[in-house]
Amino acid sequence: MSARQINVTYRLETSGDIAALAAKIASDQSTGTFTELPNETADVRARCAARVASITPLPHSDTPAIPDPNGHGPYHRADVVISYPMDAVGTDIAALVTITIGGVYAVKGLSGVRVMDIDLPPEWSCHPGPQFGMQGSRDLMGVTDGPMIASIIKPSLGLLPDATAEVVAQLCAAGVDFIKDDEKLMSPAYSPLEARVKAIMPVIRAHEDKTGKRVMYAFGISAADPDTMMRNHDIVRAHGGTAAVVNINSIGYGGMSFLRKRSELCLHAHRNGWDILTRHPRLGMEFRAYQKLWRLLGVDQFQINGIRAKYWEPDDSFVQSFKDVTTPIFSPKDCPLPVVCSGQWGGQAVDTFKRTGGSLDLMYLAGGGVHGHPMGMAAGVRAIRQAWDAASTGQTLIDYAKDHPELAAALRKWGDTSQ
Repeated sequence: MSARQINVTYRLETSGDIAALAAKIASDQSTGTFTELPNETADVRARCAARVASITPLPHSDTPAIPDPNGHGPYHRADVVISYPMDAVGTDIAALVTITIGGVYAVKGLSGVRVMDIDLPPEWSCHPGPQFGMQGSRDLMGVTDGPMIASIIKPSLGLLPDATAEVVAQLCAAGVDFIKDDEKLMSPAYSPLEARVKAIMPVIRAHEDKTGKRVMYAFGISAADPDTMMRNHDIVRAHGGTAAVVNINSIGYGGMSFLRKRSELCLHAHRNGWDILTRHPRLGMEFRAYQKLWRLLGVDQFQINGIRAKYWEPDDSFVQSFKDVTTPIFSPKDCPLPVVCSGQWGGQAVDTFKRTGGSLDLMYLAGGGVHGHPMGMAAGVRAIRQAWDAASTGQTLIDYAKDHPELAAALRKWGDTSQ
């Protein structure tokens, strides 16, 4: 019998007693139910009962996170750690999610619950983790140092395969390291995956033959049916592709596990749908917990938004996400490449550099920030590289732009002259 525990941190909120509610969760999610059971013996509890390991009180709230018609303030809040025996959970992700997460949200008496973290014992290192990760991504792109500069096919939807290939040729000539299908682009009728692959890969090879640089292109292969997704993978691989975009929440844990065990591609994870789980600050799940499961399943590159993103996420949340994905779970090899994205252009480079501790081990992914540059795509890429040169050498964007017209034009268009 294993003595190791899985420790899950919950941020609980209730108008009742926090300690009693925590004990109820531990019981309901392991050996207990609403009444005493004759077969819930001391031996059974010793093997499989969860227990409350700690309670850290937090300031109360006068209003509940979700409507509470039977309650009244104040609403007591605390971070509660519950320990689950390995013998009860094992190393299966479906079991972990079912036992430690799924049922908790249904507990009566909660006005708020958020999964903050999951600490896993060494047995969980049995999962494959990234096949390529940070260093493998660098090797495939031929980028030995500095940030990997990347772009997205825009417009996101609507381009025919040949038109997409023309955009790819322009981006390759502009000097990007990586290009990806938008996450919304998989295999629509106007641009089936195989037709798109056949149009794009000759452009990638021609650019490599001319320059020696092999740009990584990530094709959208996601599908609800794992067999279809694997056929999509095989199409990309058969034509010399090296990467794929995977919509992890859409394909699920099982789909990701199926793909990773068979994949020869670098897997670029888009987390669309994660916001459903996390946007309410007192409900759902913290990225710190969420990302661990996908990393164990084999994500190589992980999109995490960025500074002054075009979406709702605050800068502090991005900074914490960057720290989360670059912190080893069991070893540095399980760290994916962080992908900074969402409305990025050169204007966020200095702040990104500073707030990630001077890291250059990242992919900087810009769609509109490249395609929308007033001097064209090539200038958009140069402007971003110039911004990162300024960041890494400790210069302001305004000063650096004096001798770099592409960066100056970007600053004029998008108006961020605060750096």
